[in-house]
Amino acid sequence: MIDIEVLHRVAATLAERKAADPDASYVSSLYAKGTDAICKKVAEEAAETIMAAKDGNRLHLVWEVTDVWFHTMVLLAHFGLTVDDVLAEFRRREGVSGIDEKKSRNAG
Repeated sequence: MIDIEVLHRVAATLAERKAADPDASYVSSLYAKGTDAICKKVAEEAAETIMAAKDGNRLHLVWEVTDVWFHTMVLLAHFGLTVDDVLAEFRRREGVSGIDEKKSRNAG
């Protein structure tokens, strides 16, 4: 079971970093560079996750997934969203067929 509180603590830190000096904070520097730079980092980490999975190295895969989650949380925070928004969507989808859920998004 995941400790959701660690995600909340990371989210709080990410929110604090919005006001930090970009020269002193990696996350603040990402915010300062804007959406494109953050998206590029998410894509880079996603690619590294795929490579780790193909290599079959389980520990490396965990590291890369952690990087994807972290940078995705930066992206969410950039748009004023949090892990709770994602969890609410997971709750909404729970017990719904993936096929049906996908169709419901395409219907609108």
